[in-house]
Amino acid sequence: MDTLNLKLTPFTLVLSILVSIGLVGCASPAPKLDDNFGKAVNAAKAQQIINPDASLNTDPVAGVDGLAADAAMSRYHRSFVQPVATPNVFTIGVGTGAAGMTGGAGTGNVGTSR
Repeated sequence: MDTLNLKLTPFTLVLSILVSIGLVGCASPAPKLDDNFGKAVNAAKAQQIINPDASLNTDPVAGVDGLAADAAMSRYHRSFVQPVATPNVFTIGVGTGAAGMTGGAGTGNVGTSR
C-alpha cells in the first residue's frame, strides 16, 4: 500500500496564500457604529421620566379616599373571577328562517298571511 506524500512546492504555497487572501476579501466587515449610536433611545427614556426623584417623596397621594380605592380594586379583582360572556356575532340570523317569511322556515307559506 502506497502512501501519498504531499510535498510543499513553491507553487502550492503561493496558490494557498492567494486562495486565503481571496477568501478574506469575501468576508463582510464589522459594522462601523458612530458616536451617536444609542443616543435616540436614551433621549426617549429621559423624556418619559417626569420626575426622576419621585421615589424620594414620602407624601401620601391625594385625590382618592381609601374606601373608594378599596371598592375600585375589589371590582377589578372580581372582574377576573367570572368574565362577562360575549355574544357570538357570527350566528346572527342562522336557523331563524328568512326575513319576511310569515310561516317560518320550511312551511311553504312564503308571503301569505294567516
